[in-house]
Parts: sequence; structure tokens; C-alpha cells
Amino acid sequence: MNRIFLLGRLVRDPEVRVTPTERTVCTFTLAVDRPFTAKNGQREADFINIVTWNKTAELCGNSLLKGQRALVEGRLQIRSYDDKDGNRHWITEVIADRIEFIERKGSGSSAPSSQGSTPSPSGNAQNQGGMESFGSPMGFDEEIPF
Repeated sequence: MNRIFLLGRLVRDPEVRVTPTERTVCTFTLAVDRPFTAKNGQREADFINIVTWNKTAELCGNSLLKGQRALVEGRLQIRSYDDKDGNRHWITEVIADRIEFIERKGSGSSAPSSQGSTPSPSGNAQNQGGMESFGSPMGFDEEIPF
């Protein structure tokens, strides 16, 4: 089973483009805090590339901004390619099929989720952590790691 859940903050605004086959794709990077602190007491983060497609891509491009928190559900994908000089490059990314918008555009309050054309199992009802559809209420006290 290849399933991943990530909660973090966007490092920059999402980039949306349309492929030659008329499919919408949105890419963004999520800063996800590590569960421990470094020797100097600072929190560290991993910067994970996220890719969404079609309706979910459109919603992410229209709803997410740098610094906002988002919960991403998807699958981990590792691919490689050879550049023009023959060097092999590896890319690790999450192909997201569901995004929970933890904060609305321009505010710090909770918002409904994005899952393409499928409505959220929790509808518009959100608990104090904004993650009712993922189980028990969770409150998060995160700082932007950049």
C-alpha cells in the first residue's frame, strides 16, 4: 500500500499550468516539521513537492497561498530522468488526490476540503483543528519553518 498524509505550510504560491492534452496540473512545495528539534533547539522541516491534477489542481491554484497550512493525502512517487548530458536525476514527489485547506485564503480560520469533484465526507463541518474527516480533533501550533 502506498498512502501518505502530510500536514505542513506552503513554501510559495502554487504553480498551475495546462498540459498539451488539456489536463490541469498544480505543483507546490509543502514544509513539514520533523517531530524533533535539532541540537541547537531549532525545529527542522522537510520540503516535499506536491502534484495535483484536474479539478483538485484548479482548486489548489485558486485557494492556496504561501504560508497557509494544508493537509495532503496521496501516494509517494519516485521517478528518474536523464538530462541532456546523460546524468540521471531522481525526483521524489507526492501525487495528491485529496487536500484539506486548513486555513482559508486571507484568513486563519478553517475551510472545507478539496478532493476534485468529490465532496468531503465531513461536508462543511469542521472541528477546531479543521480535520474532522481524518478522525479525532487535532489542534496544531505550527510556525512557518522558513
